[in-house]
Amino acid sequence: MPSNPSPIGVFDSGVGGLSVLRHIRAQLPHEHLLYFADSGFAPYGDKPEQVVAARSLAVAAFLVERGAKAIVVACNTATVAAIKTLRAHYPHMPIVGVEPGLKPAAAATRNGTVGVMATAGTLAGEKFLKLRDQIASDGKVAFLLQACVGLVEQIELGELDSAATRAVLARYVAPLLDQGADTLVLGCTHYPFVRAAIEDLIAARAGRAVSLIDTGDAVARHLANLLDAGGLKNADEGAASVAGYTTASATALAAAFSSLLGVSVPVSEVQIAAKAAS
Repeated sequence: MPSNPSPIGVFDSGVGGLSVLRHIRAQLPHEHLLYFADSGFAPYGDKPEQVVAARSLAVAAFLVERGAKAIVVACNTATVAAIKTLRAHYPHMPIVGVEPGLKPAAAATRNGTVGVMATAGTLAGEKFLKLRDQIASDGKVAFLLQACVGLVEQIELGELDSAATRAVLARYVAPLLDQGADTLVLGCTHYPFVRAAIEDLIAARAGRAVSLIDTGDAVARHLANLLDAGGLKNADEGAASVAGYTTASATALAAAFSSLLGVSVPVSEVQIAAKAAS
């Protein structure tokens, strides 16, 4: 089998994509990884699609310049805004996006009521709305859409279990539970990091089983399949490296790697200029 030791590039508007990176590390332990947190430009969720697309192109170019053999857009908002443009610019490279797990949620729900927690940008995206309408067309599943304004910012601050974060969660999760949702989609890569707080809220308010859908594992499996198909896997079973880049504080991203993933990673502060999205 051929071996390709080039790294995989993973990016998000901030630390949320680390929830996807941990699945990639678990499934592809020999792959070298580059993680880019565009924290200086975060959040993406409240910005126009063309702005996010231009920013995503710039981040992808940065990763490609550093030898990336594949790109994972570990951000729901950036996937909605930029995945088509990225694939057009890099037609011969695996480009993997993430999207809210509407299909697995539709399969998991028992009463047909699914709450979707995401950023406003994701929920307004044409790709997302088309998928929602397609799945809901038979009338068997109703999707309750909830934009979680401010939640990404709390997670970026590292406040995973603070009173302020729990208050934000209660504001958005409680109405979904009150409307009967028995399944909640964590439609932003940041949200799995507050899963425990969401589960506590469900236990206190719902009094029933509620499934939580996180697609990070599926994204990692899809990436592994693409690497296999393209002969791009690294066959060297030595220790794989992880490097971090951020447009904000290197200290903050290094601390996030430590607190969220339990690893020590070298992080560099960089600046990039947005590229026009065609």
